[in-house]
Amino acid sequence: MSAEALASSVSSGAPIEGRGITKRFAARRSVFTALDDVSFAIRGGEFVSLIGPSGCGKSTLMLIAAGLSQATQGEILIGGRRLGAPLTDVGIVFQDHLLLEFRTALDNILMQHVIRGLPLDRGRIEALALMEKLGIAEAADRYPKHLSGGMRQRVSIARALIHQPSVLLMDEPFGALDAITRTQIRHDLELLWLETRKTVLFITHSVEEAVGLSDRVLVMSPSPGRIVEEIAIDLPRPRPAHLGEYPTFNVYAERIHAAFQRMGVIKY
Repeated sequence: MSAEALASSVSSGAPIEGRGITKRFAARRSVFTALDDVSFAIRGGEFVSLIGPSGCGKSTLMLIAAGLSQATQGEILIGGRRLGAPLTDVGIVFQDHLLLEFRTALDNILMQHVIRGLPLDRGRIEALALMEKLGIAEAADRYPKHLSGGMRQRVSIARALIHQPSVLLMDEPFGALDAITRTQIRHDLELLWLETRKTVLFITHSVEEAVGLSDRVLVMSPSPGRIVEEIAIDLPRPRPAHLGEYPTFNVYAERIHAAFQRMGVIKY
């Protein structure tokens, strides 16, 4: 399928909206505010990255968006409906692959079907197809200890997508990988997203990943986390491995770096 055809495919993702999200944690003698009045809107089928310094509340916001943590104030809407319980129509990928060591790669992916009571025969076919697209078809019968870090994370991505969720939440999924593997898996993820058009909220510390994958980048401030800048990324898809060759990439990267410099996150 051509890039143009992929890009014009119909969205199967649900819109996500956050309204005035504030999250406070009680400490022994004080209250810690992790997020302060965070509002955002992600269109159905859009790929949005959240980038900010460590401790700014990115992961906390993702957990709230998944319904796994409750906001102190504010609300999350998925598909226009207020989220009042853990979101089931979601795939989540963490930095740690969280694979079960006693299950093969294929069986780890099929855990979604086991837990949800979905047909395993059809799931096996779909899982193998996903593994083929992610370049790990030969690893179906291997256990996690026999897989490289990149292969384990690809299995984790397949597990998050196998049940066809409309929302994909990713928290630093490539953070533990080497630079070459990160570049390849970024490309593989983009192609899968172009094909399926899930709504993606992607958390990263990497400017290159944020610009390379996203339709928009939301820049967060140091704690308490706030969204201080929104940058629309207008680059052709699928995007090349060497983004630095594109002058526009450097413009986007400089905007993100400039935002961090204004906040004192980066000091020259």
